[in-house]
Amino acid sequence: MCGICGFTGEIVDRDRVLREMAELITHRGPDSSGFYTDSSVAMGFRRLSIIDVDASGNQPIYNEDRTLVLTFNGEIYNYRQLRAELEGKGHRFYTQTDSEVLVHGFEEWGEEMLPRLRGMFGFAIWNTKDQSLFLARDFFGIKPVHYAQVGDHFVYGSEIKSILAFPGFEKKFNYATLDRYLSFQYAVPPETFFEGVYCLLPAHFLWYRGGKVTVQRYWEPRFQPDESLSEAEAVDRIEKVFEDSVNAHKISDVEVGCFLSSGVDSSYVSTYFADQKTFTVGFDFGDHYNEIHWAQDLSREIGAEHHSQVITSEEFWGNIKKVQYHMDQPLADPSCIALYFVSRLASQYVKVVLSGEGADELFGGYTVYNEPRVFRLYRAILPQSVRTFLRKMVQKVPRRFKGQGFITRGEYPTNESFIGNAKMFGYEDKQRLLKDPSLASRPQEITRKYYDRVKDLDDVTRMQYLDINLWMVGDILLKADRMSMANSLELRVPFLDKEVFKVAATIPTKLRVNRKNTKYAMRQAALRHLPEATAQKEKLGFPVPTRVWLRDKKYYDIVKSAFQSEIAEKFFHTEELIRYLDDHFNGLRDYSRRIWTVFIFIVWYDIYFNGTSHEPGDIPHF
Repeated sequence: MCGICGFTGEIVDRDRVLREMAELITHRGPDSSGFYTDSSVAMGFRRLSIIDVDASGNQPIYNEDRTLVLTFNGEIYNYRQLRAELEGKGHRFYTQTDSEVLVHGFEEWGEEMLPRLRGMFGFAIWNTKDQSLFLARDFFGIKPVHYAQVGDHFVYGSEIKSILAFPGFEKKFNYATLDRYLSFQYAVPPETFFEGVYCLLPAHFLWYRGGKVTVQRYWEPRFQPDESLSEAEAVDRIEKVFEDSVNAHKISDVEVGCFLSSGVDSSYVSTYFADQKTFTVGFDFGDHYNEIHWAQDLSREIGAEHHSQVITSEEFWGNIKKVQYHMDQPLADPSCIALYFVSRLASQYVKVVLSGEGADELFGGYTVYNEPRVFRLYRAILPQSVRTFLRKMVQKVPRRFKGQGFITRGEYPTNESFIGNAKMFGYEDKQRLLKDPSLASRPQEITRKYYDRVKDLDDVTRMQYLDINLWMVGDILLKADRMSMANSLELRVPFLDKEVFKVAATIPTKLRVNRKNTKYAMRQAALRHLPEATAQKEKLGFPVPTRVWLRDKKYYDIVKSAFQSEIAEKFFHTEELIRYLDDHFNGLRDYSRRIWTVFIFIVWYDIYFNGTSHEPGDIPHF
């Protein structure tokens, strides 16, 4: 696992600039660095040694005549098979690393190499003959690639902070992204919070030739449910392909560990880690926020060496700023901070960990995927106008009551009501909250194009497709990459493997989500390896006690100071922010997720636009 950065064209003191850009992402690769420059391009690299760990695996990597130059972030799990095929075609290799497969594969197949790969990747290839630059990102977006046009220069990097360091880049805030963030809790790609900086989307490649950027998609995760598939056949296929994927993802020249919560996803992965290490963190706020004892029991049962940490409130709040610095952009998912701690814990013992990300999106694991079935009768009986009237009435009730959420969420059909696993502020909410209400847009303007691509499929499958393309990219995989890399730890996700997806795409909807459970068929496969209580356990995610903290005067005051700051005044009607905060503090409503969304944005803005410090232990104060 590594970090890449670079730019085209000549600038003053180019070598120093390139090294400074690379130094900003040293955490992605502390083991070594590498650089390539010619009259047209400068390419930087930071290495975390995993495969072929001696110096022969250092980058840049070249083809035989050194006309192609590669810098690469990621892992290619089928590199041995590809290497054998390329050697059969006459290519000569000089390292044992998986990286070299890319440069020879590109020389042989060009863009058509990408569908042949199995792995996670973000890489750059410079062609010295035609002066072209090629960038590509993996199938699901596990590894990041960002880019910008700065005058006559094309600038790219694994993290945005490298691009910000390029001379001549003018840092401007992207107001449109704030609007989307307030609804989705993340910056919706390809836009970022910085004007002119873009995220290369998953399964896309980019050419920079003759001063022009062209972007193209090379693969799409399309579901094709096979309704004739029996439960036994589905479970057999899942078990077989997942075991193959885990074994592929464990290929390494260094020790590999496993993140472990009480949920079925990471637990299923951990069953392949006998005599190896597992890692868990939790909070001292009762069983709902602490899964350590579950993880300890399972680790003992499978014969794994377990390590855990209880995160104190002071530790959590004292690392919010550091985490938001590493994120590059605000992410209002509080679990990213917990993920930072478990990554830090694991990095003390191993260089590589496996985790369970992607299982919910591929196999239908989120509880919200039950809603099309639950709301079917309600929406069929009551016309839209009546459902809207009921929703407006219940929203006027000062305290929540049982059934209120049902009436609110059941108002619109799935393609209007579901924008992903996070839905913070609606259109009307944003109009009241934003100083400039003209910025407010309907989140459905973003989601509509994804729903339209799969309009022939059932609602559950359409929700999964939306989450794979938005939520998983903007939240789940962003935090997984940034928090692991912040601790120089490589995180691998065996569920997000294209071979696993081939199987997941065929599972009938009734075997994904039904009255018995979500992720039903996958749980049945896991049941062959896990205790039933673990395989069937209700999904918790990575619970963080933000709602508890925000009813504690100490943390209420911290957030209130942010909501009354100059930053808050710049973007928001602060009296509306204080209303949310006070109503939550007094127990009238649970506004913790909305409060956290705005608070994290303010913390992030203070770091990236006001230049405040982000050292560990630095609790936000305004």
